[in-house]
Amino acid sequence: MCRNIRPLFNFDPPATEQECRAAADQFVAKVGGGSKPSQVNRQAYDTAAEKISVIVATLLQDMVTKAPSKNRQLEREKLARRFDRVAR
Repeated sequence: MCRNIRPLFNFDPPATEQECRAAADQFVAKVGGGSKPSQVNRQAYDTAAEKISVIVATLLQDMVTKAPSKNRQLEREKLARRFDRVAR
């Protein structure tokens, strides 16, 4: 559904508040039909994104895995290689 939302679970260091908020903003924009709401809808977007951000952070804290933590730099490099192949 939201291609720009990146996985945040099982990274070392863990996802930050800013990453949770960015994912929430993208989700709200997708569900709301646009990233730039009208002035009259701005408060509704902001309120929803704040609530979703808290839920995302709670979800990430509550999830468990036995898999080793992922390395952020390696994941970025994999993503860059994937996009490089697609662009050709």
